[in-house]
Order: sequence, then structure tokens, then C-alpha cells
Amino acid sequence: MSRALLDHRVIVVTGKGGVGKTSIACALAEAARQTGKRVLLAETAGIESIAGRFESNAEPLGYAGRTLRPGLQALRIDPHEALADYVRLQTGLGAITDRVLRSETFQHLLNAAPGWRELIILGKIWHLEQKCDARGLPLYDLIVVDAPATGHGLTFLDVPRVVQQAIQTGPLARHSSWVEALVHDRERTLLLPVTLAEELPVTETAELVERARQAIDIGVDRIVINRSNPAASDLTSTTLNRLPEDLHLASLPPVPKLIELVHHARHRSELAQIQRHRVSTLCDLPIIDFPEISEGFTAATDWGSHTERLLTPPVWPSTQHGPDSSSS
Repeated sequence: MSRALLDHRVIVVTGKGGVGKTSIACALAEAARQTGKRVLLAETAGIESIAGRFESNAEPLGYAGRTLRPGLQALRIDPHEALADYVRLQTGLGAITDRVLRSETFQHLLNAAPGWRELIILGKIWHLEQKCDARGLPLYDLIVVDAPATGHGLTFLDVPRVVQQAIQTGPLARHSSWVEALVHDRERTLLLPVTLAEELPVTETAELVERARQAIDIGVDRIVINRSNPAASDLTSTTLNRLPEDLHLASLPPVPKLIELVHHARHRSELAQIQRHRVSTLCDLPIIDFPEISEGFTAATDWGSHTERLLTPPVWPSTQHGPDSSSS
């Protein structure tokens, strides 16, 4: 049985490049905000894109971040800035730390060291999850992480375990254990895969879920299918077949061309329904359908009206191409 999404403290959103994981991360953060949650939306990519979905002519979020809407904070976790924070906390040396970390020699060493960016970013997420307000309550009810794409996203989550195996003692080992505990805690943390109802993204999603369960041991209990549309109906085609082929339809294509387009759309819809069922079967998980928004996810469009769809209970696709028959 799937728990409600908002019962978790950290939701890590990932998926194959191009499936819209950043859009879903933004939609989820907005949905949680609309329920009254205090939400932090954390971007991990090198190039920012989140603010532009909420604001026209958006300024960069930066490491300090800012409020996008009441109840919704957003930031980009820069690994260099996060590392400087960590070292300052451990050593208590401010100016000296900054000079060392900004030196060209140290930058070259960092660029050659594998895994440090992922560990530092996850450490920052752990730190943010632990922060409390003046009343002693968590500063954020929910942290939504726009994680790296499939593949790198799982490596990103596995770094604390690798560090734990390589380093047995000391502050780094201790802090890595705290981060690893957050990743594995199913009460606090959930991995939310995003896919499209297409063959290649579905195949990669199935591989992602298998690795998440076996190698990472992180909770995953549903899949979001982005740009999902209802199954096509025969009604439109049947109506068009009754029209004279030479009927003039103003700016529309001729009737035979319209029928051809409708048949093509129905065929694509049938393929999508097959892939919906396939990803659910391969992963043994229910799904959430998120609709295609023709205008895209920008500040100028009303994508926020669709966000509550992500909070509905996931469903198990039926074996036939009809309405889903059961929910989790």
C-alpha cells in the first residue's frame, strides 16, 4: 500500500533526460504548497531552470535561494558553496577556508576527485532536512529534490554508502552515515521516478527501479507518467466517416486527411496505453498520470491548476485499454 506523498519529508525526483522530471518536481512542490506545507524545492543541476517556471524574467536562485511563492522556497545546491559551508562548520575558520577552497590548485584536486559533489549535495539536503525554526519544529515540511537524470541519479544516491565502505572512522565517515540513513529511511525519504508512456523511457525506468531496490535500498512506491492523455475514443472517427469527402471545413484539412490524423492519434494512444501497463508490470508499481500541458511549464501558463493530480492515490492500470479498474 502506498503512503500519501506528503507523508514523506524528502522526495527525490528523477527520470530519463527529456521526460520532464524538473517540471514534475516543480508541480509537486506547488501541490504541497497549496495544501499549506512549508516546502523547499532544491535544484541540483549545473544550470538553473526552476525559477523560470514560476516567474517571468526570473533571476537566478543561487545558493542562498529565495521565496518563489508564499510557503515555497527554492535554491540551487552548488557543491562548491556547500563544501565551503561544511569545512567552515568543521574547522571554524572562515576567511582562511575560503582562500584555500578558491585556490586553483585545490579546484583542480576537486575536479579530479570522484563522488565529492554528490556527497556534499546530499549532505546539504540532510542539513536542510534537520533545520528547525524558533519553535523547534522542522523548518520545512517537505523537501523536493530535482535530482540528476536516471543513472547518474542513482550514483548520486549511492555515494554515502561507498564512502562508508572506504572510510571507517572520522567526521566524514560519521556524517556520511547520517546521510545514508536518510536515503534508506522509508518514513522520511521517497524516490519518485518520472517517465513517458514510450518504450525507451519505460525500459530505463524499469532498470532504475530495479537498481533503486537492490543497490540503493531507497523507498519507491509509485511512478509518474508525464504527458499522459486519456485513451482515444472511436467517436470522432465514426463521426468523420459520415461526412462527405469533398466537404469544405474552412481552415481544417479535408475530411480524408482528418480521418487519417485521427487514426494516427488513436494508434499512438493505444501504444501509450500498452506502455503504461508495461511500466507498471515491470516495476510492480502503481502509476500516477500527469496530463500533457500544451503551453508547457512556464510562468505564463496555468500549469498550477493541474498539480493536485500528483497527490491523488496511484492506480494499477487494467490489463485492457480501458479505464483503470483499481487503485492502491
